[in-house]
Amino acid sequence: QVQLVESGGGVVQAGGSLRLSCAASGRTSSIVDMGWFRQAPGQERLFVGRISWRGGSTYYVDSVKGRFTISKDNAKNTMYLQANSLKPEDTAVYYCAARSPLVAGYDSWGQGTQVTVSS
Repeated sequence: QVQLVESGGGVVQAGGSLRLSCAASGRTSSIVDMGWFRQAPGQERLFVGRISWRGGSTYYVDSVKGRFTISKDNAKNTMYLQANSLKPEDTAVYYCAARSPLVAGYDSWGQGTQVTVSS
């Protein structure tokens, strides 16, 4: 099992930046890739992007492409989300998740961190 803890959320004005972190512990050797999701009030949880844990390839949804960057530090078992040019519609609870081999979806989740973008 992998345990995940997010940090770095907060309140920022539109156009500002935040850097979220996701620290993994436990069976980190089993991680295939890690992803970021977000959930706005009253809405479903949506995929934001992911990073391959070994190769480092990334993928982003169109709404954040060019503004958000996912990176990782394997030595620290930590994934990051650099969010720039933030918009009020980016306001949500951000969750990180990890996927193990032979699993179709993400099977480990963090508790979430709130990001609020004021206009």
